[in-house]
Amino acid sequence: MAFGRFERAPGQTPMSDINVTPLVDVMMVLLVIFIITAPLMVSALKLDLPNQESAQASSAPPQSVQVAIDVKGDVFLDDKAVSLTELKQALTQRAAQAAGQSAEALPEVQLRADARVPYGRVVEVMDLAQQVGMNRIGFVTERKRP
Repeated sequence: MAFGRFERAPGQTPMSDINVTPLVDVMMVLLVIFIITAPLMVSALKLDLPNQESAQASSAPPQSVQVAIDVKGDVFLDDKAVSLTELKQALTQRAAQAAGQSAEALPEVQLRADARVPYGRVVEVMDLAQQVGMNRIGFVTERKRP
């Protein structure tokens, strides 16, 4: 009988390495999601609007004033040629009529200007509308044909 040591198979040793590959994969996916959604969160405007059960949409179409400027710079109100002073008087009159109903009932100025009209002329007409209190101005354009 031998009193020596028997060779034993070495047992499992504790693992001292951590596999970080899954962690890196998850972090990369989260980073990509954050990069994509961050600009959307900055530009979003969160509003808590009041609730009202009796609110109804208006069935009447919104009022509008048609103003056009042709190539020569002539101004037209509802397809009738007018000067800038006449335009201001007409817009003042329409604003006064609408203000009698409610402050929100001011008509929208729908401005149709030829593409070759100088920008200064368009600004003059916009300024006249804003002087009388008509701050909603829409620019009428045509779609490009394919």
